[in-house]
Amino acid sequence: MNYGLLLGLVSLVFSIMLYTQKMHYEMSGAIIAVSVLLGAVVIFLAINAFKKANGGFLSLSESLKIAVGVALIGAVITLIYQYTLTNFIEPDYMDKVMAIAKPKAFAENPSLTEEQWAQGMEMQKSFAWVQYPIGLIMNCIFGLIIGLIVGLILKKPKPAY
Repeated sequence: MNYGLLLGLVSLVFSIMLYTQKMHYEMSGAIIAVSVLLGAVVIFLAINAFKKANGGFLSLSESLKIAVGVALIGAVITLIYQYTLTNFIEPDYMDKVMAIAKPKAFAENPSLTEEQWAQGMEMQKSFAWVQYPIGLIMNCIFGLIIGLIVGLILKKPKPAY
């Protein structure tokens, strides 16, 4: 749980840094890579700490449970911040994101009409809540993948005797 809180805190600090630099509207490859790296490092630290506390032994199932737990707690903290940002700190966040995305959408799809754009944006706004459960699911899947990789590397089963 401590490492889940650590991941949430690190993600929160990173998100606030992006907000203060006005980089929170677009998710570039570099920002995504840093987020993934931060998550992977904290999950590795959590699994390694468990292994040390467990006498040097670690099963794959323990690794997976720890990783998903850390990822889930970190995701909940991050999503609470995202909800606070988009609803209270910057209530027009979605409008700004849409304004940034509009020129790119029209450039990629020249047959798109203004009416179709407006209709799509209204639909997207009405389904904005879906990002929260999807965020939780994606973070749990991320935790499973990292937990599997780290678990396969660090696993050391307890002797049968």
